[in-house]
Amino acid sequence: MNQQLPTTAGRQLEVSDGADQRDLSGTERAAVLLLALGEEHGRTIWQGLDEIEVRQVSQAMARLGPVTPAMLEELFVDFVRKLSTRGSLNGNVDVTERLLSSFLSPDRVAHIMEEIRGPAGRNMWEKLSNVQENVLANYLKNEYPQTIAVVLSKIQPDHAARVLSLLQDELSMEVINRMLRMESIQKDILEKVEQTLRVEFMSNLSQTSRRDSHEMMADIFNNFDRQTEARFMASLEEQNRESAERIRNLMFTFEDLLKLDNASCQTLLRHIEKDRLALALKGASEQAMEFFTANMSARASKMLMEDMENLGPVRLRDVDEAQSHMVATCKDLAASGEIMISKKKGDDELVY
Repeated sequence: MNQQLPTTAGRQLEVSDGADQRDLSGTERAAVLLLALGEEHGRTIWQGLDEIEVRQVSQAMARLGPVTPAMLEELFVDFVRKLSTRGSLNGNVDVTERLLSSFLSPDRVAHIMEEIRGPAGRNMWEKLSNVQENVLANYLKNEYPQTIAVVLSKIQPDHAARVLSLLQDELSMEVINRMLRMESIQKDILEKVEQTLRVEFMSNLSQTSRRDSHEMMADIFNNFDRQTEARFMASLEEQNRESAERIRNLMFTFEDLLKLDNASCQTLLRHIEKDRLALALKGASEQAMEFFTANMSARASKMLMEDMENLGPVRLRDVDEAQSHMVATCKDLAASGEIMISKKKGDDELVY
């Protein structure tokens, strides 16, 4: 995170208040700090966070639970110590732009930031590298091959490869040949390409990259408990069977974890706490039990069975939450490239 919050990677806060002892991750430490600051004093920090950071801290805050006075005191002492030893500020282009946007008009901010970044607009290419490849390819397919070559030469190679693969073969080969013959790009040509991208593409990006409504609804359905999901899905099937089927195909559920390969399953299990795994499997099918225990050592499998037996009767809602946590963890690991998850239907395979 850009702010100097107590989020040092790899370090956890360990405190004890009598019999109470908890470990807080970096994001949880930031959530405690903002919770303690409250709405009035924490507003400035919230405004300085980007969308991803706000989402991460908000999720951590919602799951935080009780924080003892001893935990809070140690966190603030550690926070002040870090500020005094590391320095309290970290200035960069993005922080400057966010700060200016809090009290200047958008046009004025754009003008000032243009002067700061210079005519080359260095940040333009960083932003372009974050644009979905299908959106960028759809725009570039109508441009001259030389223009496409310039753009692809300025973004990350892996992103350029995905964009290039989406263009028609004839156009792609022309672009490849142009890039092979390309030497240094003249400043005026680069500025013209950047200006065109800024005016014709980036300014309209929010309208062209809107998320598919069925994907959004599939994520919402993934977060329902099973009774709510079944109730809404049944109603939707009566009203719009096609949409219900599309949502069902886009959903990734606990049962889809059984399609993981052995290595991916073992990676997932290493990231799930023992008590949460026992709770998730308490309400699972025999097939799920066999799948997960087959990817454990005999000793770990025996301990799991004992943990499940010691749980006794559990609420279905708690089982749903534990299974949802496993699904969310699986998605996070897939996003970071540690595992691959897939869903099969017939002879087709979709990799997410």
